[in-house]
Amino acid sequence: MGNDSIRYFSKNNSESAVRDGLPDCFPRLWRFCLSLTGRRDAADDLAQATCARAIEKAAHFQAGTHLDRWLFVMARRVWLNEVRKDAIRGSAGFVAIEENEISDGSAPAETNIFAREVLSELNRLPEAQRVAALLVFVEGYKYAEAAEILDIPTGTVMSRISAARASLARRMDQATGTGK
Repeated sequence: MGNDSIRYFSKNNSESAVRDGLPDCFPRLWRFCLSLTGRRDAADDLAQATCARAIEKAAHFQAGTHLDRWLFVMARRVWLNEVRKDAIRGSAGFVAIEENEISDGSAPAETNIFAREVLSELNRLPEAQRVAALLVFVEGYKYAEAAEILDIPTGTVMSRISAARASLARRMDQATGTGK
């Protein structure tokens, strides 16, 4: 009986950790979903599906670990399943980043304007670079953590980040007239 009560406590603690942590993680989860889908409506659907799956699978979460990473991995898997099943990305084009609300309300307006400009440029990158850049630049993950979330080698993340930086630098040079 002692082991059953420990399992029940652990399961209950995991479920509480997921339910209590979802509201704080949701803005970041939604941004990640937007980077995967490129569309606000699809990001809404993916974030909602991820939250539903997280609540269903809450007993598998280890309380005290990184809920955001667990959710990002789950969102990516849900997204890949949807891509395989319905070819969701082929059904409509991208929505301009200006039409998406990305602010979580905690930063000054100037910061939000700058963030919108940065995300607009990131949105123009190829998907692989865009997702890696979002995880590293916006969400602040280390390369190894991003690689774990994306289930790819760390070197691949580094390569994608390097390509994203080069592309963004070229665009900045062209925008300021210093490009070749």
